[in-house]
Amino acid sequence: MSDSLNERAWRTLFHRHRILEKIERNGVFYISANQIKAEREPRLMAKFDHTINLPKIFADNGLSILPITRGDYAIAHFDAYHTFEPLTTEIQQVTMPSHIQSINSSNIPSEAIALNCAIATGIIADFTDDMDIIPTVSGRMGSGDFNFNIRDTLTDGQFTVNVSNSQIEIDAAYEGVNYLSLLEAKRDISDDFLVRQLYYPYRVWQSRVTKPVKPIFLVYSNGIYHLYEYRFTNPNEYSSIQLVKQKNYSIEDTEITIEDIIGVLDSVKLESEPQNVPFPQADNFERVINLCELLNDGDYDLDKITQNYAFDRRQTFYYLDAGVYLGLIRPRTPKLTDNGTAILQLNYKQRQLEYCKRILSHKAFFEVTKLYFNRGQMPEKSEIVTIMEDSNLFNVKSYSTYNRRASTIRSWVEWIAGLI
Repeated sequence: MSDSLNERAWRTLFHRHRILEKIERNGVFYISANQIKAEREPRLMAKFDHTINLPKIFADNGLSILPITRGDYAIAHFDAYHTFEPLTTEIQQVTMPSHIQSINSSNIPSEAIALNCAIATGIIADFTDDMDIIPTVSGRMGSGDFNFNIRDTLTDGQFTVNVSNSQIEIDAAYEGVNYLSLLEAKRDISDDFLVRQLYYPYRVWQSRVTKPVKPIFLVYSNGIYHLYEYRFTNPNEYSSIQLVKQKNYSIEDTEITIEDIIGVLDSVKLESEPQNVPFPQADNFERVINLCELLNDGDYDLDKITQNYAFDRRQTFYYLDAGVYLGLIRPRTPKLTDNGTAILQLNYKQRQLEYCKRILSHKAFFEVTKLYFNRGQMPEKSEIVTIMEDSNLFNVKSYSTYNRRASTIRSWVEWIAGLI
């Protein structure tokens, strides 16, 4: 797979400015937007919302980049990202007010509409435990001046960063009687996030208001609103982030029974294995759904998916191929099929059961799922491999390949069972 434009541009910049050598000597390298622009637009070159988005030269050397002014960045061994904590299993159902007609709760095409839904249904009021909430400051603004300490992952010591009028962006701010809640909203599923998205706005506004400031991360995907409230145990320490609570909400009925899944198993028709489409190597089925949601909202190419969402280039190919295998995404182009588009228009329960049908129409997945429900436990990997060998799979030949692909079958069957 060829390198992305970002990869090539950063390799050139690291070589030209001897960045690794200077970080080894000084602990940090400061680079200007003009220096970056010599290769590519800074807005495309310095936006890495997840560790997986980092160029290889950053990842291989344990480096991150943070803005310090409107035109300058610091590159160092920053502890810049935070791994999302495991989700709780409970989903709280909420309702949309009956007089709201302009929001279709089963079709949320943007972070802004997801936030509007969260306000209209009372999700924000419930999660923040506040009253008389109104939207206040949002959008882009200057940070003013502040400094903070951040953990250096190489030395495990503290590094001081000075920020002067860097640009920050707040997706939404809701002020109630007791709190100012600052929200970062995403529609892509990821393992971690860049703490700066919460920390810089927090530092700006905790110095401007007297009431407590709550940094909140909202992830909307597949009809579920996942909210995380964080705090900084030391406001002057970037790396002191700590989870306060996590809750999940849905506007739609999310109850799916074992009878619903058995009904799909009993009625599904097996299809011939698709030719010239790799057998899936994409363990997280929620991310297959999430990719379909993102493709439903506009035109994407491989680079745009990789740069803007929590995929590296290899995963972009794997998850696109998984969507093609299921008939949700068109071959050789990141666009949804008619079936892929139609499924996204269904309500939560119907949508999940349709995804189950797409999975279970393939013999290997069908047989493993049937064994799982008959026994009440997952078959051994050796049994899964035997089923795969009897399923006439395209482009799966070696035993090692069967073993790797078996993990995808296991993960997708666990996703089906987890719907119950």
